[in-house]
Amino acid sequence: MNDRNQLPSDEELTAYIDGELPDADISRIDVLLGSNERVAERLEFLSRSSLSFKQAFEPLLAAAPKAKLDAMLGVVPAEAKPAPARPDRRALLGALAACLVAGIVVDRTVMAVRNRSHAPDESSEWRAVVAEYIALYTADTLAGPTPSVEAQAAQLSRFEDKLGLSLSPEAVSLPGIEFKRAQLLQYDDKPLAQIAYLDAETGPLALCIVRSDVGVKDPDVEGRHGMNVVYWSNATHAFMLIGRIPIDQMQDLAEDVRKRIAA
Repeated sequence: MNDRNQLPSDEELTAYIDGELPDADISRIDVLLGSNERVAERLEFLSRSSLSFKQAFEPLLAAAPKAKLDAMLGVVPAEAKPAPARPDRRALLGALAACLVAGIVVDRTVMAVRNRSHAPDESSEWRAVVAEYIALYTADTLAGPTPSVEAQAAQLSRFEDKLGLSLSPEAVSLPGIEFKRAQLLQYDDKPLAQIAYLDAETGPLALCIVRSDVGVKDPDVEGRHGMNVVYWSNATHAFMLIGRIPIDQMQDLAEDVRKRIAA
């Protein structure tokens, strides 16, 4: 499998910062840092953990609902606490993640106010669920003959009633990649359309669609469970294309199908 353009995980980026990656992975991330703005921004964020606690986390601590956190967690008085061991970088990142989760649970209003200038990303959660599901797919999962164009059209026709979306086999075809099946699933009591494909070199891919009211969003990319994801939305639906094809090729495929669906 060619993973040269696969987006790195936070663990890989942290190991890159610490100089703990093999030379081949360092070279791959070096290339991505020069060509992918999201990877560069994530590396910069993770690099903050090399700063002092005060420098790195002062903005978060200033905004944290400390009194509510203390009450919820039952904070032990300082004089009763044992001296903590000095954490390493990964422990520091884990602690930051835990603190962020606790802050969200305690006071979602605070987070909403701080982020009111940003549009909500309701698609993030459903993309995570879909990625976990697709990660279980193998080539054997999609073994068997490719359905005829008539059979593909019949499968896709079920999406119109449930999702209000009319799709033809031509609109969702991926050049050089086999269409295997179109099926309706359900996420959070809402219909979810999944079109599964099989690439001879990298294995399963899927184009997944849900209703969405977050508005139009241009295509963006991320990595989940060792796979590359391109996601976008129009006025009525959110889309994601997920698979192990290199990210530049995934973006080309997604842009092509996006234009055909919008036509």
